Amino acid sequence: MEQRRNRKTRVGVVVSNKMAKTVVVRVERRVPDSQYGKIVTRAKKLTAHDEEQQCKVGDRVRIAESRPLSKTKRWRVVETIEKAAEV
Repeated sequence: MEQRRNRKTRVGVVVSNKMAKTVVVRVERRVPDSQYGKIVTRAKKLTAHDEEQQCKVGDRVRIAESRPLSKTKRWRVVETIEKAAEV
């Protein structure tokens, strides 16, 4: 039986859920500066598929790599790690 390859996963915070079945997730990573070595935070916004439309702005979610679902969507929401605080 053929083994499926391991897919990349990232953890980020939902910054937008205005689209149908799509959320924008801000993924941060901490890397040393190339010249000085100081740890700096780099961020990237990724669009992810949210089939049940359960994600709200501020939720911490795990996303996994998937096949291209649209022009910009290459990720899907796997789980909600932490719900946003109700205001």
